[in-house]
Amino acid sequence: MIVAEIKPLAEIKEMVKKYRKVLIVGCGACVTVCLSGGKKQVELLASALRTVKKMEGEDAVIGERTIPRQCELKFIEQMKDEASQYEAILSMGCGAGVQSIAEDLENIPVLPAMNTLFIGASDGRGTWIELCAACGDCILWRTGGICPVARCAKRLIYGPCGGSQGGRCEVSKDNPCVWQQIYTRLMKLNQLHLLMGSSQPKAWPVHPRKLVREDLKLKKEPTGV
Repeated sequence: MIVAEIKPLAEIKEMVKKYRKVLIVGCGACVTVCLSGGKKQVELLASALRTVKKMEGEDAVIGERTIPRQCELKFIEQMKDEASQYEAILSMGCGAGVQSIAEDLENIPVLPAMNTLFIGASDGRGTWIELCAACGDCILWRTGGICPVARCAKRLIYGPCGGSQGGRCEVSKDNPCVWQQIYTRLMKLNQLHLLMGSSQPKAWPVHPRKLVREDLKLKKEPTGV
């Protein structure tokens, strides 16, 4: 999932200071799972902004709305009429959500309440760990399902550096050496030969990227003659 965290309240306050009517929009997907931008967080941020505006003597209107996914047009369309009643939208989705709303509701400023951090997963103890860099050329088949692009501090993809000690990364001793993890995993799988073969040069993405699925594109109905 995409992991994000809410911006400091002071920064959010600065973004919305010139708007009297603001709609806070949460997302029911990734940021809800990582407990940062779902319905509950929308309620908390709305309450905080109302308090700030009231203390500054402003008669502000702070609306609340959470949609299933901010990155899908059909859900953005469902809030279009409501959004038109506000001067700005404060998105609690990831960067893709902010841009998707801004693209569709182009006459309303869309402001980011979140900092998008990485693609990752929870370890079950209130910590989320980066696992994928969305590099577009997945090599997990030969690294035991462990991504060195996202999990190596130096993004080394052909093997370890010479600085790790005792299985810990030299950049940060809090982090394990991912190549030690890869070696251990491949050894358990009896697949160490994958480290011995010649590696093909990795394809790095050129931005911005696009995925087109011709089989899913809407087909035009044939017109009569």
